[in-house]
Amino acid sequence: MLSLRPDVDEGSLLGGHDVRLLQGGDELFPAMIAAIAGAQRSVWLATYIFHDDESAQAVAQALREAGVRGVRVAVVVDGFGSKATLARLHEWLPEPQVALTVFRPVDSWWSLLQPGQLRRLHQKLCVVDGEIGFVGGINLIDDRNDLRLGRAELPRLDFAVSLRGPMVAAVEQAASAIWRRAQFGIEWREEMLALARSTEPLAQARRMVRGLRMSTRELPAPTPQPMRAAFLVRDNLRRRRSIEQAYIRAILRARESVEIICPYFYPGRVFRHALRAAARRGVRVRLLLQGKIDYRFAALAAQVLYDEMLADGVRIYEYTPAFLHAKVALVDGDWATVGSSNIDPLSLLLNLEANVIVRDAGFSAVLRQRFEAAVAESREVTAPPAGQGAWAVLRRAAVAWAAHWALRMAGLSGRY
Repeated sequence: MLSLRPDVDEGSLLGGHDVRLLQGGDELFPAMIAAIAGAQRSVWLATYIFHDDESAQAVAQALREAGVRGVRVAVVVDGFGSKATLARLHEWLPEPQVALTVFRPVDSWWSLLQPGQLRRLHQKLCVVDGEIGFVGGINLIDDRNDLRLGRAELPRLDFAVSLRGPMVAAVEQAASAIWRRAQFGIEWREEMLALARSTEPLAQARRMVRGLRMSTRELPAPTPQPMRAAFLVRDNLRRRRSIEQAYIRAILRARESVEIICPYFYPGRVFRHALRAAARRGVRVRLLLQGKIDYRFAALAAQVLYDEMLADGVRIYEYTPAFLHAKVALVDGDWATVGSSNIDPLSLLLNLEANVIVRDAGFSAVLRQRFEAAVAESREVTAPPAGQGAWAVLRRAAVAWAAHWALRMAGLSGRY
């Protein structure tokens, strides 16, 4: 049984925020570029995919121009997600204007077999001058561009938020920490030599470790002001299950509704039990999952759970107009989350992820409008996919086996 820690409860929420929902790159990229264009001190950016299309190039140009003005610009990209465009990124984001670094570079295909390489940077963060932050699931790639399947007519469904208020400090800390971790991975020999030569090695080591933490300890105390928000990260240090716990805690206390949008849905036993229990006690539980498939195995992983979800009254919809990439949830009209974390083993147990939780009826109302609009364009699943009996059991066993061994390869054990 998953133990729910208090550090993801209501005590993590701070008041006095301005959080605004942004749908797709069409809304995010102009807002981000405008903020970067006005930067005076610093820009921190972390992303899984930094592509080389026109949308990404516009962001890169704003970053480079900020660096030319003397703004400190630091960018970290994932070594797998951005592998194909690294050469172009080094052209677009040259030193010394931009400090570009790569998280876990993938030098060869067999390097992916190393346990640590399965733990990818999946966060999408940007902070300008410590005053405005952007958090969500949107990569730096055009909404109509799919890396595997080519150009699409309609933009993928995806969300992010712009954030002002006390929590921006936590977002900046997370972005700077992951940049330092990536840089530390590149220059660890020099760091260790400097540490060994230091006259105060212990104190310097402590400072180094603090710089690598995605910590929120230095934030001001919680306040009762409106639009409360919390910034949660999932890392491989101290905050391994904070996002999963926040989801489960909200679902367990739900009294009216639970609505989730997620492209890759294969939660663990405790998460599934919380959803089914909520539906059984009369809570309206709706899942909006992908109907236009990008990765067949990911779709299969969700589909093998349809029978148990439907049996307990969970309603399932598949979004068909375009690709689905959003990772958002609503509970009871005043709890919402937007971020990078899928509800699958990779996001909940391996990848570096970041979500914002918002307790505000107005924000939830805006997100609910987008949710209902998407549901209206989707098809409802009223029965599990064809294939019952032994075939259904085999499909489910195959997915469970693959998830088990992926986690074992990453160095994790135990039941998911």
